[in-house]
Amino acid sequence: MNNLAFGIDLGTSNIRIYNSVDDNIMMEKNMIAIENKRTIFAYGDSAFEMYEKAPGNIHISYPLSNGVIADINNMEIIIKYFVTSLLNGNIKPAEYYIAVPTDVTEVEKRAFYDLIKESNVKAKKIMVVEKAIADGLGMDIDIKNSQGVLVVDIGFDTTEVSILSLGGIVLSRLIKTGGLKFDEAIKNAVRKEFSLFIGGKTAENVKINLKELEEAGKNAVVYGRDIVTGLPVEREISTEIVDRALDEHFDAIIDNIKVILERTPPELSADIYRHGIYLTGGGSMVNKLAERIANGTGLKVNLAENPQSSVALGLAKIIKDDNFKSVAYSIEGMGK
Repeated sequence: MNNLAFGIDLGTSNIRIYNSVDDNIMMEKNMIAIENKRTIFAYGDSAFEMYEKAPGNIHISYPLSNGVIADINNMEIIIKYFVTSLLNGNIKPAEYYIAVPTDVTEVEKRAFYDLIKESNVKAKKIMVVEKAIADGLGMDIDIKNSQGVLVVDIGFDTTEVSILSLGGIVLSRLIKTGGLKFDEAIKNAVRKEFSLFIGGKTAENVKINLKELEEAGKNAVVYGRDIVTGLPVEREISTEIVDRALDEHFDAIIDNIKVILERTPPELSADIYRHGIYLTGGGSMVNKLAERIANGTGLKVNLAENPQSSVALGLAKIIKDDNFKSVAYSIEGMGK
């Protein structure tokens, strides 16, 4: 392929960029650190390293919130820095394919288009792809046939539940539950049970290592600040406490999957019953979640091979294969 092209999946927690130069996907934290309100101090993984540790004059933030762009200026900076880095400092005219959530407003979708347009990355063409469609392609699902496919993408801030058929989206629902809510639930449980404040990174590590800890029969070890004494302490936390803390959010996801299933046309329901649910997104890897969804819906759950990269892999397919170009569209004039 001669054209230079990028596929961009903007997640609240991570940004993934596929580039046609080396046929690779770059994944880094979608964060930026600003010093004294005006100087770029760090971005990506470097900014995340400083998160919850930086002095007051360095503000670290996620430019995305609940799946949509909250700070377009900082997001433009991050896009430009990453693209410049991928092209070794020499930005060239390129095509851009960007994934957007389905269940958001036209204005919010337009912001993704404007983001690329205003980032000074020499975009000669900007195409939008519905995130669920890219997910399906990234999981090697034949999305262009008439069979119904249920894709559940559990991200950092949101979970998107979508029914796909004939290369389009029949139904979609975006809910504000994801990995961040899981982390907050763990923090709250530790605070309530042990009178201990722990940071978001610590809660995330407990969540990530939960399966390994349970298999080894070990407790999680956390470090934080004792609420009573104000002193730093170490505590052991049983995995049962963590499991209980996550129950409410697992149930919320299952309930919303059921809502979509209740609205699904019968013929597509039959397809979904045969093939099951396709589960992806970084949050899908949390211990026992796939099992809980299977039990709660009575359907088989197919966990993506690369859950964190399925959208970017789908964008790569669209860029490389002309058969899938039709699922991408331009919103330059607003509307498909």
